[in-house]
Amino acid sequence: MSRRLTPFLFTAPAVIALFVWMIVPLALTLWCSVLRYRLLSPAEPAFVGLDNYRYFLMDSAAWRAMANTLVLVGSALSVTVVLGIGLAVLFDHDFFGRGTARLLLIAPFLVMPTVSALIWKNLIMHPVNGVLAFVTGGLGFEAIDWLGDWPMTSVVIIVSWQWLPFAALVLLTALQSLDEEQKEAACLDGAGSLDRFCFITLPHLRPSISIVILVETIFFLSIFAEIFVTTSGGPGLATTTLAFLIYTRALLEFDVGAASAGGVVAVVLANGVAIFLVRTVARSLDARG
Repeated sequence: MSRRLTPFLFTAPAVIALFVWMIVPLALTLWCSVLRYRLLSPAEPAFVGLDNYRYFLMDSAAWRAMANTLVLVGSALSVTVVLGIGLAVLFDHDFFGRGTARLLLIAPFLVMPTVSALIWKNLIMHPVNGVLAFVTGGLGFEAIDWLGDWPMTSVVIIVSWQWLPFAALVLLTALQSLDEEQKEAACLDGAGSLDRFCFITLPHLRPSISIVILVETIFFLSIFAEIFVTTSGGPGLATTTLAFLIYTRALLEFDVGAASAGGVVAVVLANGVAIFLVRTVARSLDARG
């Protein structure tokens, strides 16, 4: 009996700490979500039941934020997965300077989100002094105010630039495990480059693509620093995501009750997406096995 209990005794402290770390904030959020709790109100918090949820879900800004979140996640996933596959295929071949190119590929992932957002805002996308303004001016075109005219596109570019190395490295690692004999057999059978890519490379990368989508989706749902530094959710609500809207309700409008209700809604949506993606990844791994 003691031998059976020994592993549980060693892992119990970590499990309990993790459980408390997750449950206590969630419990406080649930409790605040049923209270009329405003930081600037002198009155004591009052129980209002589901009114905060009703107010949050009837707010047009909340639905706009959900739509913006879906656009951001879907667009960034499409860019990183498609370009990640292309870069993985490219770096799988030997060429001059491949080591240096790999190092440059990894670099964006090592930059903090706030710093990368500042770089893009002030050095690249600035309509007067930015690199893109210099290039378009040199070509005879009018400079584009990216963050003013194309705010969501700008945020997608920044997020995709930061997470493209992750997708490319995961897919490159998977691609390097592909058996060379399969490629040689396909070549002997007369299969062209496109056929080998569609019928050998892509099926081999399917589980890794699923994992990239799972991990990136979880992080993209909570994107905040890039939006806060570049657009602050604007112009208007153009780049306001669900995470940024919750921040606005809590720390700018001081409505902790409504923000907590929005946090609970965000947790439910994020867990629903995560469960769906985990099952998709599991099916991909089972199919490969």
